[in-house]
This record gives sequence, structure tokens and C-alpha cells, in this order.
Amino acid sequence: MKRAASCVSRVTRLACLTLSLCLDLCLVVPSAHAAAPVAKIEAMLARPQILCGRFEQTKQLAGMKKPLLSSGRFCVVAGKGVWWRTLTPFASSLRLTRDEIVTYQGDRVATRLDAKTEPVVRMINGVLFSLLAGDLAQLDTVFEVDGSADADSWQVALKARQPALARAIGAIRLDGGAYVRNIAIDEAGGDHTAIVFSGIRTGAAAMTAEETALF
Repeated sequence: MKRAASCVSRVTRLACLTLSLCLDLCLVVPSAHAAAPVAKIEAMLARPQILCGRFEQTKQLAGMKKPLLSSGRFCVVAGKGVWWRTLTPFASSLRLTRDEIVTYQGDRVATRLDAKTEPVVRMINGVLFSLLAGDLAQLDTVFEVDGSADADSWQVALKARQPALARAIGAIRLDGGAYVRNIAIDEAGGDHTAIVFSGIRTGAAAMTAEETALF
């Protein structure tokens, strides 16, 4: 499990937090009632089979004045997985499917984790997809969900149900409209990650031929 966390963290802290979540919360039972208007928010969200776009990530480390900036491209394919490609400042990629996690440095495969030897792979896929797609019903199984919605936008705050995870992740916030626009992660140690999504496209035409071949 330590090997899984290490390799994923080299690509994006979001995936690393998801790994921690899956390790600690795989047996959590959903709550009967959520504080956020989950049904209203989910009715606002589009549910495309394929969703691609750009991301800009700002990582502010506790005790450092200058944040770490990165940007790139992502694709979410419903029922199949996630492609997270960092383009700047260095090329690296993360591909999650039902059966494996593969990290790349440029075009070279850096690590490959198979669900047969690392059962947590399937859990990572599901939870990370839920974050990117704004699947609040699924997120409610592992987080306390609080938030609000108006005519065309919504915002949600997530608090880990298990104390062990809450000590690692202070809070997660999401907001958006038809799609998730922002994810902010405040870690208990003082680090802060903000991810902004833009240029959203949907449908088969949103993916390049190379990206399509990955799934």
C-alpha cells in the first residue's frame, strides 16, 4: 500500500488523498440524510459518458511563500476511468482504469499497479471519478456533505467521516454548475491545493485518438 501512495503522489496530490481515503474508509456505511441538497445539485450536473478539459493546480506548502503551479489536461470516461496529464512544469501522467493504475514520466511507464495485487485500485478509481464528476451520492458514503445551491450553481464542503482521514485532510470543497469547476483541499498539516477546471468538452469528439486508445 505504501508503494501505491508513493507512485500516485508524484502525479497529483488529489489521487494520493483518494488513496488514503480508500484505505481508511472502504467499510463506511452511507448516512441516511445529507445536509447538502444532494438531489437538487445532482439534478443540475450533466452526466456525459466522456468529459475532458484543462486543469490548473496551485499547491501551497505550509512554510513556503511561493506556491507550486502545474497545469494540464484530464479526461473522465464513465465506467472506465480517468486520464490526468500534467503538461507543465514537467510532463507526467496518471491513468486509472477498473483494473490498474499506471503512472508515466513523459512517454515512459514509471509504475503500474494491478488490482489483482493491489485491491485498492478499484476503490481509487471510483472515488476519484466521484470527485471529478461531482457524484455527491457516492461521496456521501465516505464524507459528511454540506452545501448549498441556487438556480445555476452550487457549492459543497466535504468532511471525512473517519477521524484517521480527518487528521490527514482538513477539508475538501467543490463548486460548479453543470460540471465541477473548482476543487480545494485543505490538509490538516497546513498545505493547500486548489484545482480549477476549464475548457470542458463532452462526447467522443472531446478525446484525441491517443486518449481514446487508453481506455
